[in-house]
Amino acid sequence: MTPAARLQAAIELLAEIAENPRPADGTVSAFFRARRYVGAKDRRAISERVYGVLRRRARLDWWIARVGTPSGGPMEDRDSRLRVLADLALTDKATPEEIQELFAQGPHAPEPLAPGERRFMGALAGKPLFHAEMPGWVRAEYPEWIEPLLAELFGENIPAEMGAMRDEAPLDLRANTLKATREQAIAALAAEGIEASPTKLSPLGLRLPARVSLMSLKAFRNGLVEVQDEGSQLVALLTGAAPGHAVVDFCAGAGGKTLALAASMKNSGRLVACDVGEGRINRAQERLRRAGVHNVSTRVLSSESDKWVKRAAQSYDRVLVDAPCTGTGTWRRNPDAKWRLKPETLADLTALQSRILDSAQRLVKPGGRLVYATCSILPAENEERVEAFLAAHPDFRAIPLPQAWTETLGTSCPFPGPWLRLSPLAQGTDGFFAAVLERQAEAS
Repeated sequence: MTPAARLQAAIELLAEIAENPRPADGTVSAFFRARRYVGAKDRRAISERVYGVLRRRARLDWWIARVGTPSGGPMEDRDSRLRVLADLALTDKATPEEIQELFAQGPHAPEPLAPGERRFMGALAGKPLFHAEMPGWVRAEYPEWIEPLLAELFGENIPAEMGAMRDEAPLDLRANTLKATREQAIAALAAEGIEASPTKLSPLGLRLPARVSLMSLKAFRNGLVEVQDEGSQLVALLTGAAPGHAVVDFCAGAGGKTLALAASMKNSGRLVACDVGEGRINRAQERLRRAGVHNVSTRVLSSESDKWVKRAAQSYDRVLVDAPCTGTGTWRRNPDAKWRLKPETLADLTALQSRILDSAQRLVKPGGRLVYATCSILPAENEERVEAFLAAHPDFRAIPLPQAWTETLGTSCPFPGPWLRLSPLAQGTDGFFAAVLERQAEAS
């Protein structure tokens, strides 16, 4: 593809993402599946432009509003086209003449610039991507309505914390201890020309210096490694699943933490992966086979209060609730998600999280543990949910993080406080929260 054809594909893909309610990564995958003629280099260039525009959207829109939306040009994909034009000027520092030439190169190129668009590009020429007059939420790329919640959490450190979430996340892998130690996984990747370094917090984590095509790696295809953010690995480890345990992954999704729990259990004991989405559970099957996992059964729940929960009451040593959440901790990976989030969505999710906790706790044995986790940074989804749960369930007590960490990871905990709270700025992981809660054993 020519550079101009790549730009047109990026404009079309951005428009599809804007119109489609599904997450951007799903839309991107479907876009390229329908265009198998697009080569690997072209896919990479188009994806980089698309995700770059999504990461810079607030700043691009601020400049578009400042210099004035141009008249003329095609009405289809209007917002996407303007953002790509602004990105070329502000990020690539392309001149109006260079951009005009790109937009007039053959049948697969974007439509030529209209006179109003040419004036628009002239107004943006030489401008910096950041500007001193930009509000904080624009500079750090988050929705304006969420700023009071972030101020309560981060105070004056909002620019640094949210700035760290603006950038692309690294690629983290987890060594699958059912097949290899971390050292063996690092050696296997090195044999394929991939230099992986151990993560600082997770004893199983590996971090790659750049993104790679995982399916091209023998170590991945053979199940020696799995994709999992370091923070997510810590949540799974803190669950404390051990060989012989009966364990439930209550909101298993695509099975990332299920795989980690099975490895901790050394394929011994009972592990039930539950979810209300049958499609997600089915997609996890291939990952389980590749990883060599055979102690997992799957269960599709009708809702968080499925009748199975009542039948299986107090039968499990460990129950992990990785609850549906806003995903504010994963904005580095899913930059489109921040612009889909609305205040009413947060209210709906916190109510759902409380219902899930109230139902899942029924599965926990006396002396067993319930681990509540989210990939959110918002206290309303984290501390507030745990405090409300403990107030309503006096038979549960919180296990302080240092105790849980030492018991499950076997090292001294590097964090203070009762809960696990991670952020891209402080720990270099996605934003995660986890609380370890224990049902008190019945008196003899």
